[in-house]
This record gives sequence, C-alpha cells and structure tokens, in this order.
Amino acid sequence: MVTIENLHKKFGKNQVLSGVDLSISEGGIFAVLGPNGSGKTTLIKSVLGMVIPDKGTITVLGENIKKNSEYRHKIDYLPQIANFPSNLRVKELIKMIKDLRKPTNEDERLIDLFKLKPFLDKKLGNLSGGTKQKVNLVLTFMFDSPIVILDEPTSGLDPISLIRLKDLIKAEKAKGKTILITSHIMSFVEEISDEIVFILEGKIYFKGSIQKLKTKTNQPDFEHAIASILTDNHA
Repeated sequence: MVTIENLHKKFGKNQVLSGVDLSISEGGIFAVLGPNGSGKTTLIKSVLGMVIPDKGTITVLGENIKKNSEYRHKIDYLPQIANFPSNLRVKELIKMIKDLRKPTNEDERLIDLFKLKPFLDKKLGNLSGGTKQKVNLVLTFMFDSPIVILDEPTSGLDPISLIRLKDLIKAEKAKGKTILITSHIMSFVEEISDEIVFILEGKIYFKGSIQKLKTKTNQPDFEHAIASILTDNHA
C-alpha cells in the first residue's frame, strides 16, 4: 500500500530522515510515533508529496510518486494545524472543497456526528480551536479514499468528540482502509492502533504491535515501553 525505501531528507545541516525503510500493508491503523523533531511530519509530508526527499523511493498504491500527483486523489489528509480563510463561513468552505474535489453527501452525516450544525453560518475566524478541528475532520472524512493520514487528529477535541472520532476511525478501518496517525496521546494510540511505527533520530526504531513493543522493552504497559525507548536512547 505504502512502501518507503532508503529515504533521506536534510533541511540545511539538519538530517531529519536518514535511510528510512518502511512498508505499510493494506488495511489497518498504523500510528507513527516519536519525540518532537524525530522526523514524523517530514515522513508524512514526503508521502503526500509536500516534501521532496533528497534520496530514496516512495511507492503508494503500486505507483512511484516521483513526478506523479494523481495518487494524491486517493489520500485524505488531516493537517496538524488547520489554516482556514478566516472570513469564510463553515458551509462555504465545505462547499468549496466539494466543488474542488468531487460531489459527496457524506459531509451531512459528519456535520451531524460532530454537532456542527449551529456553526455552519459562522465565520471560521470566530471559531474555537476545537470547533475548527471538527471542521477539519469533516473535510478529511467526507471523501471515500483508500488511504487516510491524520496528523494529531485529537487536538482540541472535547471528550465526547474524541469518542466519536475513535468510532469514526474504526468504521473507516472496517471498510478496508489504511489509516496513518500521528499522536502524542498514548491512550488514544493504544486503543485504536493495530501497529505502531516508532521513529527516532530520523530512523525507524521499531515497527510492530504494542504487545511486541512491551515484550521488547520488558515493560508492563505502553506508556512505560515508550518512555523506556526514550530513556535508553538518551542515557
């Protein structure tokens, strides 16, 4: 589904990715974890074609993404920070995105799910961070693409919206989709992930189930397993 081979990326003197090899199979929820500055966002943006690697190959759905933008129509992406035009109303933004991509009625179900009806006529610049994130989620999930990439999807969400988001992600997985997630909320990751990919200093340190990570680090729970990786590598 997504194959990455020998990926390198430098920003100035800062080597962000150094020889990343990663294969993500079709169907399932994969959490991409790592400390700040480990290369998670650069890796995701490379898959999306938003960052051009210095070296290496990325294949998405069997196609090399170099000099090819068509594959992006098969990915739904939720950015970590939603930068919306502040003078647009919520319903205008949703309509604009639908006009740009393709017709769908799925937005109506998602608006209902995240209780956004009272905000449809409000300008995006006047919304709270949590409400903007709900709009961000509607825009991401209203198209039916085989790959979904979510960068910190829980940001700003209240507990009820978080439960709805988890249910939504699980329902998308049940359709056979491949979902990549980055998150700092370990309880969220543990609840929904099939596998985790842990990046450390630009390299893949671990890929596998949470149970496998606990066994490898000899820790009783997920949070201690992650802490153990970080402690051992900064000792």
